[in-house]
Amino acid sequence: MPMLVAIAGPLKGQSFETGTDLVIGRDAGANVHIGDISVSRLHCRIADGKILDLDSLNGTFVNGFPVKERELHQDDRIDVGNSQFLYVLSDAKALLEVLELDDADVPPSTIHFVKENSVTSRLLEFSAELHRIRTGKKLQQRLMELLFDSIPAERGAIVFADRSADNYSSVFTWSRSGGAQTKLRISKTVASLVLREGEAILCSDSTREEKFRDAKSLMESGARSLLCAPLYSSGDKIQGFIYLDSAGKSTFTAAHLELAAALSGIASVAFENIAHLEWLAEDSKRLHCGTDGHGMIGESLRMQEVFRFISKAAPADSTVLILGESGTGKELVARALHEKSARSSKPFVAINCAALTEPLLESELFGHERGAFTGAIAQKKGKLEVADGGTVFLDEVAELSPALQAKLLRVLQERQFERVGGTRPIHVDLRLLAATNRDLKEAIKDNSFRQDLYYRLNVLSVTMPPLRDRRTDIPLLAVYFAVRSAGRVKRHIAGVSPDAREFLTGYEWPGNVRELENAIEHAVVLGNTEQILPEDLPESILESKPAANLSGYHEGIRETKKQLILKAVESSGGTLTGAAKILGVHPNYLHRLIRNLGLRELLKKLQ
Repeated sequence: MPMLVAIAGPLKGQSFETGTDLVIGRDAGANVHIGDISVSRLHCRIADGKILDLDSLNGTFVNGFPVKERELHQDDRIDVGNSQFLYVLSDAKALLEVLELDDADVPPSTIHFVKENSVTSRLLEFSAELHRIRTGKKLQQRLMELLFDSIPAERGAIVFADRSADNYSSVFTWSRSGGAQTKLRISKTVASLVLREGEAILCSDSTREEKFRDAKSLMESGARSLLCAPLYSSGDKIQGFIYLDSAGKSTFTAAHLELAAALSGIASVAFENIAHLEWLAEDSKRLHCGTDGHGMIGESLRMQEVFRFISKAAPADSTVLILGESGTGKELVARALHEKSARSSKPFVAINCAALTEPLLESELFGHERGAFTGAIAQKKGKLEVADGGTVFLDEVAELSPALQAKLLRVLQERQFERVGGTRPIHVDLRLLAATNRDLKEAIKDNSFRQDLYYRLNVLSVTMPPLRDRRTDIPLLAVYFAVRSAGRVKRHIAGVSPDAREFLTGYEWPGNVRELENAIEHAVVLGNTEQILPEDLPESILESKPAANLSGYHEGIRETKKQLILKAVESSGGTLTGAAKILGVHPNYLHRLIRNLGLRELLKKLQ
């Protein structure tokens, strides 16, 4: 059963089975009840391996990105208000097939504890070797080999568990005859005692103890001696244990116990370091996959089409033409195509063709030889040469001059060029991606763009939708930009108010996503509350035509605000400072309200 484990917030340390329907929220009837004002009454739902945001005020985040609905995977991090959860897929059945437990009692007379580790030259050798290993599996195998070199054990296991002997996260077994993948039975009581007490245990000869003769696991395995030592993590927390047993005549001694306890202490540090490195690698991978590797946010049908195009076009080496208005994220598409391609380990070089003059752009693209022109005091490699083996992204490619268009066409055809002032051809292996916000077919008609170059660039093409055509994505983007901007300016932002969302979704956004990001940053910097309110938004958004779905409720609130301000100004004798005092708000905030509500002209008559 998949589990939801709280790793931050008021429920930290608790776990919940997701089952078929798990509701998280502030409401007392929610399956996961969080008494936190940052959490909506019914915030989100997890069902059938998917998470669905229930129109929460502050949004639901998965791996740092706001989502409306998405499928969950192993170790996904879910943020709900100030709480964070880890989604874990249980693998208990597979573990229990490898490790079988029983409840044999362990006579106190056969138990010896060790609290002090003996430091020997052999342990120093172990330490040096263990810390050179960088993967958990190799470390477990080498640890078992080292233990078996020094202790006459026949079977062993490295078990990672919590404080309970019933919950195991992983098991690695080993035998002197068969190596890894050996089935092993251990005493559940021994394991529980080590996890509870945190000290190593030795039973030198189970045949001499009456109570051990009825222990099912020891009877079936024929184990005579057994040894168990804890594995610690940071903060003196136990992360598991090492278990060894033997059925031969050789018995374990106190020296073996001390050696195993000391070695487990050394190995504990190595295991934790490796686990941390592996977690960081997986976390980076999860974050990369959180938006399917494209870094873009959107769940609208138009954006889903873009994501499908990226997944299909990225593995190919074809040239791609990316169309769309300014601010729609064309460069993000180009980076996604590179990151999901076989060239991802090679350079990604982006060039804005509209930012440089023709001579400078030519030198930037193709490089130049020493003395090629005044100021060329040394040879310089061009961006095309630097990107050899990788990807070149030409933004605003329609701004290239006719001469540069001709040189670029040769690069696409022959994959070679000469530096400015040079004669030696330079061969390159690269993928070209181009973007423009102009209509290239119209540019061809007015002879400002070469038709043959257009067909070379337009092998594959995708058009980024303007923000006004994907309005359902605006709330997700707004929350994402609000959280990011709040982090930069060291402010706490709980979300975007419903009134502000109405204005955001009703605006036409000529500057698209880039304009939305700037508008949210403007609101975060100038706002005074934990929520982004309509009056925090730029005037251009507030003065635009309201959205068609703006309800009478919100319009009524707007009118009520106007009447309250007018009455306060009238009561104060026409002074805005006095009116702000009556209303209990800061004068600067009142000025912004007056501007946003269009009351300037009306107030002049009252003053």
